[in-house]
Amino acid sequence: MLTPRNQTFWKTMKFGYLIDMDGVIYRENRLIPGAVEFVNALLSTGTPFLFLTNNSAPTAEDLTVRLRHLGVNGLSPKHFYTSAMNTADFLAETHPSCSVFVIGEGGLLTALHDYKIANDAIRPDYVVVGEGAATTEKLAKAHECIERGARLIATNPDNWCPVSEEKTRPGAGAITAFLEASTGSRAYYLGKPNGYMFHRARRKLMESALNFSGPVAMIGDTMETDIRGAVEAGLHGFLVLTGSTQIENVCDYVYQPSRILQSVADLTEEILTGKAASHFETTLGAPRNTGGKSGHRHQTDVFAFHKPRPRPAMTK
Repeated sequence: MLTPRNQTFWKTMKFGYLIDMDGVIYRENRLIPGAVEFVNALLSTGTPFLFLTNNSAPTAEDLTVRLRHLGVNGLSPKHFYTSAMNTADFLAETHPSCSVFVIGEGGLLTALHDYKIANDAIRPDYVVVGEGAATTEKLAKAHECIERGARLIATNPDNWCPVSEEKTRPGAGAITAFLEASTGSRAYYLGKPNGYMFHRARRKLMESALNFSGPVAMIGDTMETDIRGAVEAGLHGFLVLTGSTQIENVCDYVYQPSRILQSVADLTEEILTGKAASHFETTLGAPRNTGGKSGHRHQTDVFAFHKPRPRPAMTK
């Protein structure tokens, strides 16, 4: 229920936005209705925004071209921030002279190259895992590097990634879990929901909008990454129902979104007029009774950040 105080807040504050892509702007190769008008409203009003994705495979240039092909024009590489870029930022900030062995694709390799971080298949400081084809040979080499002392970093913790409405593929988190199990090492996971991703993205947003000092909201479709990360970084979390989260599941989480929207189209008029939409509230249902059954597959295994994985015996 809106109180007079928070009614005033939503109506008077101009937001900057961090925006997830898959499930928010498009699904597979189809734009979500209203996405073009939403982006056009952001561009025409000069609203600060940045697309934020855990997908480490594409470069910012790749994403610009992909959205152009889908019908979203007016964007440039500066409007995108990927988990690959976040990983490169982290390494350049914490260990600028390091070397890495990479399991990943062009977006990750490019981001590391931009910081002149050398690739090393003999004795690297880090094994960095992103999305991509993890061959048996690459996994074996990564295992060998970790046993020689390399530390393990994942660009993001996603165990699986959507390919289509009926199909998924293993994500960086699943590949990293393989190396955790085989070596007994614990990985450090960047990307969403890691606070470093959100703080660096917010800094990038502020740098691109010199006169902006308002609040920042993360718009996403996933509670485990988008909304959790926003809450832990002290940002507003706007959940849209066009992706992976269903309204009946929201109450299962301790952390909650600031707003729940049917889609980004609900924000278009608000951005254009500067007045909060009157229909943004969604009533949450009671928590589901699962009958104590387990087995729900989270895109991100949020428990894995705290649960130890002892190295199994080489043989039984």
